[in-house]
Amino acid sequence: MHGSLRLRSADSQGLDRMFVTLINPYELGRQPFGLAEPAAWLERAGFRVDCLDLSLDRLDPEVLGRAGMVAVYLPMHTATRIALEALPRIQTLAPQAHLCVYGLYAPVNETLFRDLGVGTVLGGEFEPALLSAAERIRAGDGAEQVENVISLDKVRFVPPNRDGLPALTRYARLNLPDGSQRMVGFAEASRGCKHLCRHCPVVPVYHGRFRTVPVDVVMTDIRNQVAAGAVHISFGDPDFLNGPTHGLRVARALHEEFPEITYDATIKVEHIVKHAALLAELERTGCLFIISAVESVDDFVLDRLDKNHTHADFVHALELVRRTRIALAPTFVAFTPWTTLEGYRELLAQLVELRLVESVPPIQLAIRLLVPRGSYLLKLADFRDFVEDFDPALLGYPWKHPDARVDTLHKRVQSLVERSENEGRPRAETFAAIWTLAHDALGIEVPALPEDLGDPIPHHSEPWYCCAEPTGQQLASF
Repeated sequence: MHGSLRLRSADSQGLDRMFVTLINPYELGRQPFGLAEPAAWLERAGFRVDCLDLSLDRLDPEVLGRAGMVAVYLPMHTATRIALEALPRIQTLAPQAHLCVYGLYAPVNETLFRDLGVGTVLGGEFEPALLSAAERIRAGDGAEQVENVISLDKVRFVPPNRDGLPALTRYARLNLPDGSQRMVGFAEASRGCKHLCRHCPVVPVYHGRFRTVPVDVVMTDIRNQVAAGAVHISFGDPDFLNGPTHGLRVARALHEEFPEITYDATIKVEHIVKHAALLAELERTGCLFIISAVESVDDFVLDRLDKNHTHADFVHALELVRRTRIALAPTFVAFTPWTTLEGYRELLAQLVELRLVESVPPIQLAIRLLVPRGSYLLKLADFRDFVEDFDPALLGYPWKHPDARVDTLHKRVQSLVERSENEGRPRAETFAAIWTLAHDALGIEVPALPEDLGDPIPHHSEPWYCCAEPTGQQLASF
C-alpha cells in the first residue's frame, strides 16, 4: 500500500518515517476494520502503510525494519495477550521505530505498555490521534505523546482501505447447516455502547457512549468486500441496535444494493425485546443470525453483571426471534464468582430444554469471568472480596471461587473443550461430555440427554472469543 507523497525522511539508521506498520494480533478470524480504517487515514496524509495480521502471518523483518512507527491494534483481551508476547520480537526487528498501541484494550493497560517501551497509547475514536502521532514522528518532534489517551470525539470516517490486508479467502468462513461455506466480510456500523454492563470491556473506555459510522462509508466498505468475494457480512458493532434507526438504514442499504448478501449482528436481549417489531425487517434484509450476550440464566448473576435483562427476558427474546427465520446464537460467561455447581448444571439444562445445544459453541461453556483494569465490577464493594491484585500476565484481576469445586470444574471443562476443538468434534458430542462433567462434580447420576438438542445454525468457523485463553499456535504465530 503506498500513498501519493514521495518525499522521504530517512534518518542515519535507515529508518523511514514515511512508513507506518499496523499490526493486528487477532480479531476472531476476521479481516480487521481496525487496520483498514486507520490505513486509509494515514495514506491520505501521504504515509506508506504496511499491514501485518499475526492471526495469519509472521512478523516481517523487512517491513518492520523500515517502519518509522509501529502501531499494534488491541480490540480484545486475546489480541492484547498475543501483543505482549510479540512485543519483544517487534522491538528487536524495529529497534528505532516509535511504538504505539491502540484500540479498546490499549488505555486500560496503559501503564503496562509504557513500562515495556510503548510511547503512544490510544483508545476510543483513535484515528485522528493515530494520524497525529504518525505526523509527530515524521516531523521529528519527539516521542512524547501529546494526544489524549482516550478520545470520544466524533470521527469523520473515510472508506477503509483493505488492499494491504490478507485476502478474504484466508479468513474465517461462515459454516451453514447443510455443510457448505460462505466467504465472510467484516464491517463496523458503530463503536462503543450506550449501556453499562459491569463486566463489559467497552464500558471503561466509552462510559455509555457510542459513535456511528456513516451509512455511505459502511456501504463503500461492504461494496469493496463483495467485489473481493464476500457473500456474507459480519457486523462487529458491540450492539447493532444501539441506534436502531442507524442500524436499520445500514441493513436496508445493504439489502437494496446486494439482495443476495446475508449478514449477522450482535444485539442485546434487552434490545431484541424492546425492538421486537424490527425483527421482521432484519429478516427481510438478510439477517441469518443474531449473536446475543445472554451471559447467564441465573437472575442473581445477571443482576451482578447489570445486564438489564432477566432469564425470562432471554426466553422471551428467543421466542421472538424464532418467529422469524433468524437464528439466535447466545453467548455466556459460564463461570463467575457467583456460579454454583447447581447453577452451572442449570445452564446446561436450559440449553437442552430450549433446544439450543447446537446454537452454542462449546467454548462458551468454558468462559470464565475476566476482570480487566477499569471494570465496573470493581465498583461493587462485595466483589473486591473475590479478587486479588492485578496480574499483568493475565491482564486482569485473578479471582478464586469460594467453592473450590467450581474452579476445578472450570479447568476440566476448559481442557475438554480445547481437546474437542482441536479434534473437530461435533458440538453435541462435546456438550454431552460437559453434561457428564457437571453431574459428576455434583456427585449425582447423569441423566440421559434427549435426541433433539436443537437444529444446527449458521456459525463462523472461528470458535474462539475475546476472553478465551490464547492458544499455543496463536502465541507462536509471530
